Amino acid sequence: MRWITRGLRAAALALGVVVPATTPGAGAATELIKNGSFSSGTTNWWSANAPISVDAGQLKAVVPGGTAERWDAMLGQKVPAFPIHQGHRYILSFDARASAPREIRTTVQVNTAPYTSTLDKLLTVGTETQRFAFGFTGSLETAQAELTFQLGDHATGYTIWFDNVSLVDNYANVAGNPVSLTSGFYVDPKSNPKDWVDKNPGDTAKTINAAIASKPMARWFGNWNANIADAVNKHVGPADAADKLPILVAYNIPDRDACGEHSGGGAGTPEAYREWITTFAAAIGSRPALVILEPDSLGDFQCMEGEEEATRTAMLSYALQQFKDFAPNTWVYLDAANYGWGTTGGTTPQAMAERLTNVGVANAHGFSVNVSNYYDTAKSVQYAGWINDHLATQKPFVVDTSRNGNGHNGEWCNPPDRKLGATTQLGGGAEMVLWVKVPGDSDGDCGISDRPAGQFGPELAMALITGDSTP
Repeated sequence: MRWITRGLRAAALALGVVVPATTPGAGAATELIKNGSFSSGTTNWWSANAPISVDAGQLKAVVPGGTAERWDAMLGQKVPAFPIHQGHRYILSFDARASAPREIRTTVQVNTAPYTSTLDKLLTVGTETQRFAFGFTGSLETAQAELTFQLGDHATGYTIWFDNVSLVDNYANVAGNPVSLTSGFYVDPKSNPKDWVDKNPGDTAKTINAAIASKPMARWFGNWNANIADAVNKHVGPADAADKLPILVAYNIPDRDACGEHSGGGAGTPEAYREWITTFAAAIGSRPALVILEPDSLGDFQCMEGEEEATRTAMLSYALQQFKDFAPNTWVYLDAANYGWGTTGGTTPQAMAERLTNVGVANAHGFSVNVSNYYDTAKSVQYAGWINDHLATQKPFVVDTSRNGNGHNGEWCNPPDRKLGATTQLGGGAEMVLWVKVPGDSDGDCGISDRPAGQFGPELAMALITGDSTP
């Protein structure tokens, strides 16, 4: 990663480099696993009833069938033993695949009886390589910890492969050191517009590619991602390798879109959400990222009851803490609805400020406004300013400009004659203006589209490019 000092800020801005106004602290995490890439063969790794070898740079284990317990066939690392400290935050991550889908168990535990664990997770490994990530807080103090992968308790045998095994002590990463910055925003090569362009060559595709698919925009994550760690890693990893800043949207709160209902769903329970958001944060880890947290989640309070509000407040507060603990180089913006909700929608800027405060916006880098909406940037900046007037400490904010080029016409669900706004960049009266909503993605079966929410439509994209919905 490039490091940009304050003295280079002006030059960086001139070059279009992302330099947010404030920088959260982060230092280097401590890696506890030795030879996690298996470049030194099987050194430091042991196995029991599951012979191991290195196969094309991966650790391969042959697991027999007919074992009675998970630990009847296992592998792991305990030489050298490593310390676990109570209260420290850790991230375990690894790649895995198997010859047939299998449920396995992984633990971080004391390496002597009674083998007390601080992490104990079941996971299903499929036949395609996937990334797994688990964030946890040390619940014990020991100098003699080990990592295990427990592979038994299956009727038939199978083969399993591991790679890029990492266990980091994230303690140093939350100590307040300067954050590494990036050389611009990431252009998602697998966005919905880009996917459509790649599959549909022609003049329309060329137009959409030039105006939309080649621009930086957010990628949204929710319950449609079967393995959230793998999905996040496949987005953040290439961005980090390219020294670019990825934009992600966490959109999986239970009873999501309670008012609009077109994007309803989310995690089934608060417990499921907490596990999901911890994994989301752990999958980012120390890599730079920008996250918009749960669009509409605070605006939806007007469609919820008191107990539901309290439950959602607790979930969002938990989410902010997870990013602080496990993703220290991530700037999180807690969503604060839009100008319309703040003027005619029954949620005053003061009420929104109170909700932000109750959730713990102090643990966020800032807040976002106008996500998936159409209010022009000037109105959005004004609304954010009103919110800041009611916060004990003013916070940076970002504005979604993906569809606000023609402003708001009184409709919110695929309204006609809207237009692309300013592309993702610094400024615009905000800390950043971003394309958070993916241009061309439908709001739902409404307005000028009959497509379900989140589905890309070239006709919607072209209408935003031209500002004219007439076919």
